[in-house]
Amino acid sequence: MRFQILGPVRVWQGTTDVKLGPPKQRALLALLLAHADQPVPLHGIVDALWHEDPPATAVNVIHRHVAALRRLLEPGLHSGTASHRLVRDSGGYRVDVAPHELDLLRFRTLRQDAHRSAQRGDRAKAVELLVEALDLWRGPAGSGIPPEVRALPVFTTVDDEHVAAVKEAAGYVPTAGAVLTEHVLVTLRQAASHHPLDESLQARLIEVLAAAGRQAEALETYQVVRARIADDIGLDPGPELQEAQLTALNRPRQPHAPAPAEPGPDPAAATGAPSPAQLPRDLGAFTGRSSELGLLDTLVPEPEDPAQAVVISGMAGVGKTTLAVHWANRLADRFPDGQLYVDLRGFHLTGPAMSGPEAMRALLDAFGVPVSRIPAGLQAQAALYRRLLTGRRVMVVLDNARDSEQVRPLLPAPPGCLAIVTSRHQLQGLMTVEGAHSVSLSPLGGDEALALLSRRLGSARVTREAAAAAEIVALCGRLPLALAIVSARAALNPGYPLAAIADELRASHGSLDAFMGEPPLADARCVFSWSYQALTPRAAELFRLLALHPGPHCSFAAAASLAATSTREIRLCLAELVRAHLLFENEPGRFTSHSLLRAYAAELIGEFESAHDVEAATARVLDHYLHSAHAAEAVLAPHRERITLRRPAAHTLPERFSDQRGAADWFGRERPVLLAAVAQDGRHGDGAFSWQLASVLELYLDRNGRWQQQQTVQSTAITAAQREGDLLGQAHGHRALGFALSRLGQWEGAHEHLERALRMFKELGDMRGQARVHRYEAFIANQHSRHTEALEHYRLAGDLYRAAGYLNGEASVHNEVGWTYLLLGEYDKAVDECSRSLAIHRETGDRNGEAAAWDSLGVAYRQLGHHDQALDSFRRALGMYRQLRDSYLVADTLIHIADTHLAADRTDRAAEALRQALDILEDIGHPDAEGVRAKLLKTG
Repeated sequence: MRFQILGPVRVWQGTTDVKLGPPKQRALLALLLAHADQPVPLHGIVDALWHEDPPATAVNVIHRHVAALRRLLEPGLHSGTASHRLVRDSGGYRVDVAPHELDLLRFRTLRQDAHRSAQRGDRAKAVELLVEALDLWRGPAGSGIPPEVRALPVFTTVDDEHVAAVKEAAGYVPTAGAVLTEHVLVTLRQAASHHPLDESLQARLIEVLAAAGRQAEALETYQVVRARIADDIGLDPGPELQEAQLTALNRPRQPHAPAPAEPGPDPAAATGAPSPAQLPRDLGAFTGRSSELGLLDTLVPEPEDPAQAVVISGMAGVGKTTLAVHWANRLADRFPDGQLYVDLRGFHLTGPAMSGPEAMRALLDAFGVPVSRIPAGLQAQAALYRRLLTGRRVMVVLDNARDSEQVRPLLPAPPGCLAIVTSRHQLQGLMTVEGAHSVSLSPLGGDEALALLSRRLGSARVTREAAAAAEIVALCGRLPLALAIVSARAALNPGYPLAAIADELRASHGSLDAFMGEPPLADARCVFSWSYQALTPRAAELFRLLALHPGPHCSFAAAASLAATSTREIRLCLAELVRAHLLFENEPGRFTSHSLLRAYAAELIGEFESAHDVEAATARVLDHYLHSAHAAEAVLAPHRERITLRRPAAHTLPERFSDQRGAADWFGRERPVLLAAVAQDGRHGDGAFSWQLASVLELYLDRNGRWQQQQTVQSTAITAAQREGDLLGQAHGHRALGFALSRLGQWEGAHEHLERALRMFKELGDMRGQARVHRYEAFIANQHSRHTEALEHYRLAGDLYRAAGYLNGEASVHNEVGWTYLLLGEYDKAVDECSRSLAIHRETGDRNGEAAAWDSLGVAYRQLGHHDQALDSFRRALGMYRQLRDSYLVADTLIHIADTHLAADRTDRAAEALRQALDILEDIGHPDAEGVRAKLLKTG
């Protein structure tokens, strides 16, 4: 028998993977294994599994779990016979395992042997033993058990042992040989990414990179770590990190062996994929950069050439993105199979950099890869991405990268492809390891900067005041962003002398840290300050307050709520900000700003707005999105039970919707902002907004197959509600998260969260909340063909709805019971239940419920062989869903229509219905599209 605790908790009986039962039972076994042959007292087990709120039956529950584990670990154990595995000891329990049976004990033995080898002077052997020990790790100790148990010191201490072993292996590397060095590097990189502020660990990584001949990457790693420490805790690197940097600087350069070639991609992966065209619009007034463009043009690969990566780097505001977008647009026709664009948010003001999986999902989304085909791990996703590009000529613009590791998995590999990367860092790691070319941007040359002014202000005006124009260029540090802002202001006042503008710039004081540079570069905060001070008071106030907006785009109504003013006045203010280039209208009615301008606006808030003003404005904009989303959901699903909101903050202007089309379109436009709002309030707010908006978003995210986003949103909501002790918020979050996990096939986690939700709703006396949890549990039971269990959950849900006097809930349960009878093959009972559902929904006027009942009746009639009745039912459902603008359920009903035509041997009609369904599912990016595509192919 083998036991694993270094990662997910697992047990093997020979080659059989033992199923360890429910979460608390797995957690109990993990707790005993983590203590490794030491008894854990009964009170310690209770505290670990329930913390400060154990039920009265806690001890009995533990005894039941112990008995179940004994049967699993010793299948032949008879009742009344003493267990040799799970032993009662010192008022508690102990797992009896041999050192070779438990990975944790084996890890500790190997680590001790390595220490002894090092003491004997055999450091190469020490590294070999530590590598063997580290190979036993499959993730954080006890992965997969409830997080509150995983957070116990017994598990975090084991994790600390792993980090210590990584550091020990790194310390022995210089004498270990190239193969072992590479093996240690893999583990060392992973550990360093998980512990970014562990200076000792980061120092070991830098030293090993330098020892492996990767001096440039080692020095870049130091710069990244130094910046992160400064950003997060405001300190300089300690002596250990500084010493590692000096070691890397003084080590002679060594050639680095190329990475092993990867297996050839599957040419079939790209068949039928779309050719995305995502490049932002080129700037009409682009000027200069002729030498850089000449150099860049020499780097474009021909179709048969190896894939190429080009890094455009430079200080903030120097025009990296402008140049990259301009060059990419010039080359677009040379890459007919796709031009992709991703903002990696490496230096985003209000949020974290885009993660590797998030960026990869954006790229795969661009090629229409359904969620169901995207693997879980980043390396597997990267392999799919490379296969997808095989045989295609694609250009990828990766804007605003933080470091090489963020970019590396996103680089296209097939011949003829091009990656254009922009970053404030040089990304030496990409040059060293990936062979990327670098183009470093400095501020514009004097002539180019004057040409930019001439292009924007007219050559006659610049020529007429040549000295003043030259002084403006110098005072702006020839920085393109600063020059654009100044020229926008000057263009709005054609009679204003350029000499007066130069005087005002010269008289300004202050600094903008993001624009700091060595002389003769000027400090650009004075440019922002001068342009800002020229605004009208209301526009200036709006400019400041927009820094509080969760982003990335702000609508007229949201801006009006933020500034507590009318939409008419806000339109004038927004237009003024756009003219001054302090705001950009990327699409009609939707506004965004450069991150540097947001940084400046955020600085001004502290100067001009009190804490009360900031709190009030934040409440208004968040309430705008919460109440707008609530109103949109009410139009899309008017009879669905929903939370009751408090009145919005004064002067908030929520959106109003007259039809389903407007509500559905609003959700589609505002989804990124809504998700950002949940995250922003989850980090910095009081938590109430997060869980309420997450609850309102649940139906929209579920219907559109955004289950991973649902998981993130609801997890954020739960954390925020826990922080504030809000039981209702926690209950709603656990319920929605449990259902999302069931959609993702994570059954144990789903049950755990639904059980928590049920307990909380019971404590709150919320019968509707309890009923919906039972309906979710029934859904999961049906997914596992436990239909009798599902019917019992539906019985409980129906009883709760009746007690609460909620007729629509009862009707929905009747429909879902009917569906369960369909799964059982009892079609007459299904017709009866669905007919009862239909009658109640008609009585209450619930069109969503009525459509669902018609759809279920159609399936029942089809199974009974009544194809005409089935099609009539489906057509009624289809018409209602189209009126309700529920795209997913329109597609689902079309699939049922196709199945009915197939049952009646009408293949052509079935294929037409499937094509319509597939178009809808692909349009909304739903994971069910893959199954429909396969079914359509079978129709011939």
